[in-house]
Amino acid sequence: MVTKMWGGEPYFGLSYEFDPQWYLTDEQKKIQARLIELCESTIAPHAIECDRDSIFPRKSMEALASQDLLALHVPKKYGGMGQNHVCVTMVLETIARYGCASTALVYTMHLLAVSALLLRAGGNPEIQKTLRRMNRDVFIGTASYSDPETGSHFWYPMASKAEKIDGGWRVNKKSSWTTSGGFADFYVAQTTSPDFDGDFSDLSVFLIYADEVVAHPASWDAMGMRGNQSGPIEITDVEVPADRMVGPPGDGARSNDEGLDPIGLLMLAAAYNGLGMGAIDLAKRQVTRTTHADVGMRVCDYPSIQDYFGDAIMDTQASRVYTFAVAQQMDAVTNNCDWTIHEDDLDLLPRSEFLTWSWKAKYIASKSVYTVADRMLNACGGTGYKKSLVIERVVRDAKAGWIMGPTNEVLRQFVGKWALLGFEALDYWNQSVNERAMNNELKKLDDDAKRALIDRLSAELAEAEAAE
Repeated sequence: MVTKMWGGEPYFGLSYEFDPQWYLTDEQKKIQARLIELCESTIAPHAIECDRDSIFPRKSMEALASQDLLALHVPKKYGGMGQNHVCVTMVLETIARYGCASTALVYTMHLLAVSALLLRAGGNPEIQKTLRRMNRDVFIGTASYSDPETGSHFWYPMASKAEKIDGGWRVNKKSSWTTSGGFADFYVAQTTSPDFDGDFSDLSVFLIYADEVVAHPASWDAMGMRGNQSGPIEITDVEVPADRMVGPPGDGARSNDEGLDPIGLLMLAAAYNGLGMGAIDLAKRQVTRTTHADVGMRVCDYPSIQDYFGDAIMDTQASRVYTFAVAQQMDAVTNNCDWTIHEDDLDLLPRSEFLTWSWKAKYIASKSVYTVADRMLNACGGTGYKKSLVIERVVRDAKAGWIMGPTNEVLRQFVGKWALLGFEALDYWNQSVNERAMNNELKKLDDDAKRALIDRLSAELAEAEAAE
């Protein structure tokens, strides 16, 4: 077994014996080892000031670019490394575990924006040019999908619109939470389509550059993830050429189901799995070097502490293996994450078959990490509460996973409703009528209320017919 190194010494945390290395190719193991070295030399030290002063981790993103990681899963023909979903999962885990959780989220949103572009890169020179800039120019992207009126239901953009104009599109978008807002070089934003008629499943995606966005980075002052600068942005009457629509009009739902949600939730799961492992590593270092002189025992010699660690390791390992397994399956159905398979068939959506598994991966990881981080802080006692040990930062960062959209409450309800009532009952865009509830409410109306309802509905129908 290869020895895991940290600054020229054996790593203080768990060894490779605790990592599911069997998922990785030899090339990916080398990427992992180089990235651990980069975390030790650059990303982890930078994380301290990012957290303390809410600094955007551009220095860390520049470091990732130096290893060509900003184009990790971009096909080689567009200047990328051409790596797969398993490698993406490993890289996100590694950044969060050994480096910086804020950087992991910034990197997640960058790869998410890149994924949306890759889905429709074929035949679009503007997108292809953007893809080739990633590492060379440290060209950082982000996805802007949230909406101030719909909360974590980010797939429902009510405060947005797009209009067709001569030679292109006029785009308007308000987003309540955009990671890297004000710091990204490009944004992939979703709006309702130019021909929108009230059907919120009719969505379109646009490539927007930094000088076309108004952001408010100073508004980000959070409990944790203090470097990721997630704040509101506005895109107001921005006119873009035709080739800055990513895919055809109305492609947004397909983009969500294939290019964003499956891989995006997988990356979030990987990041929070890495953060959980980081908490275990830090706590191991503390409990193995601290001795209680009165009883002649190290903290790690207590059975209760061993129980803490066993529980934390097994919970985190279960989540990691689940996440890697979903990544591996996505590789199996996409010719090892070959984005060019989409160039000739807009309706080819193999990742979408595993969207529900990505829901569960995100839920399991972000549920596990908070419990694990809290338990590891307890294992370290009062020292764990001090900033110098870093675990208190992990605890603060870990909480973000639960509330990031879709929140764990939303995902839990999705899975339960799907299991009990069928997938169509999820009704993403509020299009299906719940006749059972409607009929129950109608029974409560007296005759006068029913006549008033009939009059109101008749007036609305007449108004709609007159507008046609």
